[in-house]
Amino acid sequence: MNFLPNTDKDREEMLKVIGVSSVGELFSDIPPQLRFKGDLNIPPAMSELELAKHMEELASKNTACGYVNFIGAGAYDHYIPAVVKHILGRSEFYTAYTPYQPEISQAVLQSIYEYQTMICELTGMDAANASMYDGASAAAESVTIAAGMARRKRALVSSTVHPETRAVIKTYADARDIVIEEVSYKDGVTDVECLADKLGDDVACVVIQQPNFFGALEPVDEISAKAKGAGATFIVSVNPMTLGLLRPPAEYGADIVVGEGQVFGNPMAFGGPYLGIMAVKDKFLRRMPGRLVGMTSDNQGRRGFVLTLQTREQHIRRERATSNICSNQALNALAAVVYLSWAGKEGLRQIAGQCVQKTAYLADRIAGIKGYSLAWKAPFFNEFAVKCPVDAGRLVESLLEQNILAGYPLGRAYPELPQYLLIAVTEKRTRQEMDALVAGLEGLA
Repeated sequence: MNFLPNTDKDREEMLKVIGVSSVGELFSDIPPQLRFKGDLNIPPAMSELELAKHMEELASKNTACGYVNFIGAGAYDHYIPAVVKHILGRSEFYTAYTPYQPEISQAVLQSIYEYQTMICELTGMDAANASMYDGASAAAESVTIAAGMARRKRALVSSTVHPETRAVIKTYADARDIVIEEVSYKDGVTDVECLADKLGDDVACVVIQQPNFFGALEPVDEISAKAKGAGATFIVSVNPMTLGLLRPPAEYGADIVVGEGQVFGNPMAFGGPYLGIMAVKDKFLRRMPGRLVGMTSDNQGRRGFVLTLQTREQHIRRERATSNICSNQALNALAAVVYLSWAGKEGLRQIAGQCVQKTAYLADRIAGIKGYSLAWKAPFFNEFAVKCPVDAGRLVESLLEQNILAGYPLGRAYPELPQYLLIAVTEKRTRQEMDALVAGLEGLA
C-alpha cells in the first residue's frame, strides 16, 4: 500500500484500514471548540525545485544575520570556531540522542562523560548530568528536586531571574502543587530584605540568577546565607561563560547549579535547540533527572562508558518517577565539549575577560551621552541596562535602519521599565561597532 495519501482514493483506503470513517474522527479526543475549522492557508503542493526556490525567498527576508547584534537576554552572539561544526558532523556523533547500547556507542558516551566532567570543574559541584532540554527546564526541574527532598511546597524565585525561566518554573510547579513566590528587586538585584521577610520553614528553595537578567551581579554570599539559615536549597542559574572569571557557585554555597549552555559553541538559531546545564551536590545525585554517564571497565580491564544511576521508573512507570525527562541534548552538549576543549582554561578566561572589558568600554561611552544613564550601580559582566530618554522599544526600531540590533527593551518583560534597554556585548563586538551604537543613540537623544 502507498502510505502517502496523495489521492482521495488513497486516503479512503488508509482510513478503511485503520477503522475510521474520516480524518476528523482521528481528532475526536480534542474538544470541538479547540479544533481548527476551515481550510489552512497554505499553498498547493510543490515540486522539489519549486519548494527550494520558495524557501530561498522566505529566507531572504531574514536580514538579522547582517546586523550588528547587541541583544543578549539569554542567548549570546559568541564566536563559534570551525572545529565545532567539523566535529559535530563526524559519523561517530551522527545521533543527537543518548544511546542505550554502550557496546556500540562509546564515542557519544565518552563525549557526554567529558561534558559532565567539564561542567563539574566549572561549577565546583560534585556531579552533573548529561544536559537538560534548556536552561529554563533545568531550573524548573531543580525546584521540583528541592521540593521533593525537603517535603516543602513553597519556592522563592527572584524577579531578576529570566522571565521565561520563571514562566517555565511556574508551569512545572503548578502540576506538583508547589507555590511559587517572586522576590522583588531593588537597585537592579534581588531585594535581600524582601527575601528575608518571605523565608520560613516551609520554603523548599531560593532561586537566583548570576548574573541576573539585568546583567547585574547578585549579592550571592548574602542571599546564600539567608537561604541556608532557613534550611532552603540554594539554586543558582548561571551564564556559564562568566565562570571563566567569576567564582564557581559551589564557593558561595550553591546546592544546585543550572544554566543555559548555548554560549559554548551553539548558535543563537532562533531559539534553539540548546542545552540545559544541571550540576548538584552529592545529596541530590539520586534525584537528578535525565541521563548520567559513568566510567567503568569491561571484563578485560579496558576503560568504557555506560549510562548509570538510572531510576527505572523514569522509563516504565512515569507516575512514580522523580522526573519524566529521560533524555538530553547530546549533540548540543558535544558542541559545548568541543568549544571548551578548543578554548581551554586560559582561553575561556581570555574570552570572558574580553567580554568584561568591551562591556565596560561601551557602558562608559553610553553613560556619557546626554539623556542616557546606567540603570543601576551594581557591577555587571557582559550585559547592562541603560535608562534612555525615549521609549526603549521605539529606540530599537529606529536603530534597525542603521543595521544595529541595539538591545532588548526591558519593558517587554517589566512593564515598569519602558525606557530601559538591556545591552549585551561579547568578544565579537569591535570598537567600531560599539562606537556606531553610541553614535546611533546620540542621534536619538
